[in-house]
Amino acid sequence: MKVFAKVTPKAKKDKVEELDSEHFKIHVREAPEKGKANAVVIEVLAEHLGINENRIHLVSGATSRNKIFEID
Repeated sequence: MKVFAKVTPKAKKDKVEELDSEHFKIHVREAPEKGKANAVVIEVLAEHLGINENRIHLVSGATSRNKIFEID
């Protein structure tokens, strides 16, 4: 399953807004430096979906705010 996310780094708090089953707005406190924000996005998304972080893989958008994740 593919998940599309628009990410906002340097937010006041970590949160996930589910627009529909495949589209999310994700806010993280971490700055977008050296992939740190991407790691936090995966953690927050996994917690929201109730799955293990290892099941989520970044497919596209490593340096973009618009990201595509594949969930096994």
